[in-house]
Amino acid sequence: MSIADTLLPEFDQEMATTRRLLERVPSDKGKWKPHEKSFSLGHLAQLVAWMPGWIGQTLRERELNLKAQSGYSYENTESLVSMFDKNVKDARAAISSSRDKDYDVDWSLKMGDKVIFTQPRGTVVRTHINHLIHHRGQLTVYLRLVDVPLPSIYGPTADERMPGF
Repeated sequence: MSIADTLLPEFDQEMATTRRLLERVPSDKGKWKPHEKSFSLGHLAQLVAWMPGWIGQTLRERELNLKAQSGYSYENTESLVSMFDKNVKDARAAISSSRDKDYDVDWSLKMGDKVIFTQPRGTVVRTHINHLIHHRGQLTVYLRLVDVPLPSIYGPTADERMPGF
């Protein structure tokens, strides 16, 4: 079984779960923060919407230079979900068309001329998925704090019970 064949079922499951959560982000609370040092809800949601695109970029390119990236903005929920869907489609296509040897190629994260790190693409792709799941977890806390009902993620929530629980 190829690396892509092992990644795709998990990717599909995690992206479907993430989309259900992202759909619930209230557009009118974009600037809300749980703490002055925290990201705003709108910026966290935008990050979650962007992150699947990092997987496709990693499999197509050999580096990402953060200095060339645009900054955060406040988008409505419909735009965030649309952006997320596009990035998921792109990432899924990149994974589907990848070959095992593609995951051994070195990939670098840079800030201008400074290399932050270089790792094999396979490691970076797994890290992107884990990083997305981490920020999705943060998003569940933010949504709970603004009293948005949470969908089931890996099991029932206080808002969505599963039969038999």
